[in-house]
Amino acid sequence: MNSSCTTRILGLGSHVPSLVVDNQSLSKSVETSDEWILSRTGIRERRIANEDESTSDLALGAAQQALSSSGISPSRIDLVIVATITPDMAFPSTACLLQHKLGLRKVASFDLEAACSGFLYALDVADAMLASGRYNIALVVGAEKMSSIIDWEDRTTCVLFGDGAGAAVVGKSREGPQLLGFRCGADGANPELLYQPAGGSKSPACSATLESRGHYLKMNGREIFKSAVRVMEMATRELLEQHELEASQVDHVIPHQANVRIVESLANRLEIPLEKFYCNLEHHGNTSAASIPLALDEASKQGIFKQGELGVLVAFGAGLTWSATLVRF
Repeated sequence: MNSSCTTRILGLGSHVPSLVVDNQSLSKSVETSDEWILSRTGIRERRIANEDESTSDLALGAAQQALSSSGISPSRIDLVIVATITPDMAFPSTACLLQHKLGLRKVASFDLEAACSGFLYALDVADAMLASGRYNIALVVGAEKMSSIIDWEDRTTCVLFGDGAGAAVVGKSREGPQLLGFRCGADGANPELLYQPAGGSKSPACSATLESRGHYLKMNGREIFKSAVRVMEMATRELLEQHELEASQVDHVIPHQANVRIVESLANRLEIPLEKFYCNLEHHGNTSAASIPLALDEASKQGIFKQGELGVLVAFGAGLTWSATLVRF
C-alpha cells in the first residue's frame, strides 16, 4: 500500500433498526408479493425504525461503531458531516444533534443533502476540508429514516426503501484505505423524477398538502432506472480515466444499493464481472445516503477487501446527483 500521508478511512461502522419487515409482511398491506418484489428489485427484507427512533439515533449507533473501530478518541474529531434527506427536523442540522449525543467538542458540524449520492459527496467535502489543513479528523455519516417519508399505500415505492446508517472516520494517515479521487455531478433539469413535493418553502405544510399526500416520496421508476445506469457508468468511466485506469483493474465495486437490475445493467455496461460488485440490498433495501457506508462496513467486516486492491464506490440520487470515489484498500 502507498505509505504517503493522505486522506484515509480510519474506521467504519453501521447501525440498522432491529425490526425486520419482509416482503410477505408488506403483501398483507399492499397488493404485492414476495415473488413480485424479489424478481423486480432483488429485495427480500428491510429494516424499519420505531416511531421514537430518529435519524440522529441511527447515526449515533453507526458513529459509535466507527469511532471504536478507528481507535480514535472522540475528543480528536474536529469535523462532523451527516448526509441525509430525512433529518430529525428542518433545523438545526442532524449533525449538530449527533455532535451533542456523541459528547464531542464544539466542532464544525453540518448536514449535506445529495440524496443517495450524499455519503460520497460528504467524503469529497471532508477530503477537501482536511486538505486545507484547518481540520484533522472528520466523522462522515450517511443516515436515513426513509420510512418517515414513504407512502405505505403505494406499492411501487414502499417495497424499495429501508432505514439505517453508516459512518466513516477519515483523516490524514499512512495506514488504512486510501481515498484516491472523486467525481461528483448533478443535473437539476428534471427534479420531479424523484422528489418529495411538499414540506419545503415552495409548498409549505398545510391541510391541502396532507390531503394530497405531498409529504411522501414520489418516483418515476422507469426514468430513474435509465438515468441511474447512465450516470453511474459515466461517473465511473470519468473517474477511471482521470486516474489512467482501465475497468479491468478494478477489484471491487460498491454501488448504491437501489435495485439489483440497476447493478446488473451497470456491470454489463462497464464490462466488470458482476462478482466484483458487493450487494446487500437483499436484506436492507434502498437506504439512500446510508446505502454505501452500510455496504462498505459490512463488506469490510466480512474480510472481502485485500490490501492494495482497488475499489470504486459509485452512487446516484435525486437531483439528479451522482458520485464516484476511488479507493485503494
